[in-house]
Amino acid sequence: MDQDRQRLLELLKIKSYRSGEVVLASGKVSDFYIDCRQTALSSEGHLLIGRIFFELISNKFPEAVAVGGPTLGADPMISAVSLTSQIAGHPLQAFIVRKESKGHGTGAWIEGMANLEPGAKVVMLEDVVTSGGSLLKAITKAEDAELNVQCAMVLVDRLEGGRQAVEDAGHQLISLFTRNDFLGEAK
Repeated sequence: MDQDRQRLLELLKIKSYRSGEVVLASGKVSDFYIDCRQTALSSEGHLLIGRIFFELISNKFPEAVAVGGPTLGADPMISAVSLTSQIAGHPLQAFIVRKESKGHGTGAWIEGMANLEPGAKVVMLEDVVTSGGSLLKAITKAEDAELNVQCAMVLVDRLEGGRQAVEDAGHQLISLFTRNDFLGEAK
């Protein structure tokens, strides 16, 4: 997994990382931007994300039966892990948490619930965590749907309070990378 992790970091630096001032979704101004979707939607990035997260989930949360997270950043990651799990013979179902409830039909917040039972053990995925707001909202919606959230995993922790917010809410957060991997700051 070390080779896959190192290659994924290279791809993130090439395809997703940009230095310079940017306004984030939280409204904060930052000195860098990382759009992990650019990497996750590349064929190589998709493969690496699927392998790395599937291995992490299999080793740390073997009772998990599904992966999910907030749309849109987590969507390709969820797809990659679910596909990888099926190929490996240990299927993890996929679900996606909407930003707002569906405006018609069932009014669902979560897509993919037909594949899950109440109490199902799940792992939440997210591309980047800054304040933790969107991830916490998705976790809350998953729990409201009677899913048992085991952990949250992210590609990049910006180290701007998101980890603390998620942990303060009682959830473990595992990140593959932090801002330090991109900015060369001391860990």
